[in-house]
Amino acid sequence: MNTFWTWIAALLTLMILSFLYKDNPLFKIAEHLFVGVAAGYVVAIEFFNVFKPNLWDPLTQGRDWWLVVPFVLGLMMFTRFSKRAAWVSRWPLAYMVGIYSGMAVIGFTEGDLMNQVRASLVPPLSGQAMSGFAQSPGVLTALELTTNPIIVFGLICILLYFFFSLEHRGTAGFFARIGTGLLMVGFGAGYGYTVMTRIALLIDRFYFLMSDWLKLI
Repeated sequence: MNTFWTWIAALLTLMILSFLYKDNPLFKIAEHLFVGVAAGYVVAIEFFNVFKPNLWDPLTQGRDWWLVVPFVLGLMMFTRFSKRAAWVSRWPLAYMVGIYSGMAVIGFTEGDLMNQVRASLVPPLSGQAMSGFAQSPGVLTALELTTNPIIVFGLICILLYFFFSLEHRGTAGFFARIGTGLLMVGFGAGYGYTVMTRIALLIDRFYFLMSDWLKLI
């Protein structure tokens, strides 16, 4: 049985990789199969892990009658399959979008924005550099002396780039261009990280083909 599913996985992998040559029916079959299986898997997970324990079981067992409200809102979503009653689905959809937007704003503020602001509020010299200078002057490494100053300088340059009420000319323009370069470095690092992740997935697929399928490794 394991050999059977290994062959299925290997053939589907080759069908996906066939897109490197050109778009073809084999790739479309594998793509549609992947999307269908993924959608079915998500529906099954949501039903058994979310809907049943959090809504259906408490409701049918006589607990938490207020859950009738989200149950009715969920049923209203299915009116989208009717042309006449499709407008009914806008109410639960608007409610859901509003709730999740509020949660997302709070989560982003606490999880990302405040952490970024807190991480940017650093002293010109790090505590490690200050303590090291007090204990052994002249032995500090360049990294200890320049880490925080570079962060502070880069932050000021990037903020100056986004300060649009000041024309970017002269000294302000010079530092704003430095901020632009630092932004490009940050975007490039993020893009490189994404590329490395995709390359790692590709290497894993090739390793699967060479090891589990062809037994060459």
